[in-house]
Amino acid sequence: MRRTWIVTILMFLPAGMSVGADWRQFRGTENNSVSPEKNLPVTFADDEQQRRNVAWKVPLPGKGKSSPIVVGGRVMVTCSSGPRQDRLHVICFDAATGKELWHRQLWATGHTVCNPFGAVAVPTPASDGELVFVFYSSNDLACFDLDGNLRWFRGLAYECPTTRNDVGMGSSPLVVGDVVIVQLENQGESFAAGVEKTTGRTRWRIPRDHDAIWSSPTLLKGERPLVLLQGRDRLSAYDPATGKRVWDYEASCHTIASVTTCGSRVYLPALGLHALQYDPARGEVKPAWHEQRLRSGNSASPVVDDGRCYTIKPPGILVCGDAEDGRVVWQLRLKGPFWATPVAADGQLYCVNHRGLVQVVQLGKEGKLVGTSRIDPGILASPAVAGGAIYFRSDQYLWKVARDPKQEKGTGSPQKDHDRRHRN
Repeated sequence: MRRTWIVTILMFLPAGMSVGADWRQFRGTENNSVSPEKNLPVTFADDEQQRRNVAWKVPLPGKGKSSPIVVGGRVMVTCSSGPRQDRLHVICFDAATGKELWHRQLWATGHTVCNPFGAVAVPTPASDGELVFVFYSSNDLACFDLDGNLRWFRGLAYECPTTRNDVGMGSSPLVVGDVVIVQLENQGESFAAGVEKTTGRTRWRIPRDHDAIWSSPTLLKGERPLVLLQGRDRLSAYDPATGKRVWDYEASCHTIASVTTCGSRVYLPALGLHALQYDPARGEVKPAWHEQRLRSGNSASPVVDDGRCYTIKPPGILVCGDAEDGRVVWQLRLKGPFWATPVAADGQLYCVNHRGLVQVVQLGKEGKLVGTSRIDPGILASPAVAGGAIYFRSDQYLWKVARDPKQEKGTGSPQKDHDRRHRN
């Protein structure tokens, strides 16, 4: 079987929570940009002529490139505002209605200068199903419960003032067991840390190279899970409970696109795509293959699903490779440029480019574009998928897109409607 889904998510899902119910961190609860959701729309519209498959669209109080997360019927997203972007926001919405449930604001304690292309709210929040952890380019880390009560706050850059860069930090936190893992890799004091999720105390801290990296920690599942951290010249695996290094793999790694995993296979964007085979008995990895044509472009991370791996290279070419041997299967030219990581769901890949054009590709022996829609421009945030809906965020709005049978009844397929409206 090509498609492999783990029915129980190791250690950080409460008992009884279904795998597809939430989207709890960057690239989803499974940390791999793949969703089990079915029956998602391939087109949608929100304009004066027609509103279709848009359940709701709500304005946001500031800039942000972070992705939304969905936890227990609530959608949470971060923003930053003010002339210096030093006002930090986390907002929680009801997933069914889009109603704002709570809105909390913090003052940044660290460096907020960043490239105007980005924002201070770049890292995606993470949750264990009971708590939500928000992180910002200012290196401020805060924990709230799902009702918006502040549990603890850490100004990591206040503690380490040289931990900063003038482009902005972008690594998202990762929850593994009872620790929240953050990676602060920059030209100043670089480190990664495991922070106790209930107290905010540092469980462990390890030095990292003095070079800027914007990729995010990634989980390698198993009986003894590992956290993977990219550096500019190596991928390293650590014990998430202790911070002890287990293995290194030397490669010239992508500085933004993040490594992904599928079972015991590791797929590393590094001058192409490297597939590594992890041997838990020996505690080491060995290279399986390397394919330069499967390189990632600006920042979109690779996606592995159903025995295939997908990358997007400039100027907007989607490349499909065989996950077992790296053989390129097909390529499809899309309209770029792309910064957001696509999401795979129900045999389709949802790709949103920087200009806000959502392109849906049907996957199979060849890739076929089956739908295009448009949201706001300036998109760096990856979509989130949960509860039969897909969520997009821009600097201005948070969108919920879900199939509406009433709107589609008697009109034919969504794609036929789309083709008729756009036929020259």
